[in-house]
Amino acid sequence: MKAKAIESQFQNCFLLLIPVIIWNVLLANQLPTAFRAECFWKDIPAWLTYGENGSRILVFALAGLMPLSFSRRSQESGYYLYLAGLVLYFFSWLALIYFPHSLWSTSLPGFMAPAYTPLFWLIGIGLIGDSFYFSLPFNRWIFMLTAFFFVIFHSFHTYSVYCRLH
Repeated sequence: MKAKAIESQFQNCFLLLIPVIIWNVLLANQLPTAFRAECFWKDIPAWLTYGENGSRILVFALAGLMPLSFSRRSQESGYYLYLAGLVLYFFSWLALIYFPHSLWSTSLPGFMAPAYTPLFWLIGIGLIGDSFYFSLPFNRWIFMLTAFFFVIFHSFHTYSVYCRLH
């Protein structure tokens, strides 16, 4: 395989997930106790655990199979939606970290914000990706539906935790 072809394989939409991964790794221990693994994953049914983690893995894998490019207008729009979604996601975490007892953070929408705001940056990634590296026909709905299922599973999981604690 030529060096250029190998280099282009690393320029994929998975790169857009790296800020989220770094954010989660660096700040997860700053979230309120309800979001710590020992509480957040307690008593979660196996079907929900498998659905959430399975769809998360598929989202990451599909993103890694989509070349990163901004040559089309929809890709540019996707980039802006991705950035706006990241800002919403990061602020949803910051509200829980710095104002854990606020009306927002203790409300259902505030508590669940880190679970549903990824939909925005994931849709952005779905708009940026417009092909796969392999020869199967590309349809952005493959990624979008997988991302949607992940957000549904993750949101239901977070809702379950909220209901258990409130």
